[in-house]
Amino acid sequence: MDKKNALRAGAVAAGTTLMMLLLSSPAVASMRDDGDDPGPGLSVAETLGLFVAAPVGIFLLIVGLVMVLDKSKKQT
Repeated sequence: MDKKNALRAGAVAAGTTLMMLLLSSPAVASMRDDGDDPGPGLSVAETLGLFVAAPVGIFLLIVGLVMVLDKSKKQT
């Protein structure tokens, strides 16, 4: 009985996702708005630094702080 419910839930989720994709209107990113003044584009290095290196660095900083400031006793 659980398998049937899981299959039904998967079918509903897939159907809902498909309908949302089919009925959503495309983004109109090519049309400029009044007052729109985009700046210069980012280089590949800037993009990788901003969207890959910075989040990974912040994550590693948080992990390091948690490990250093962990006060629990280690089990041996």
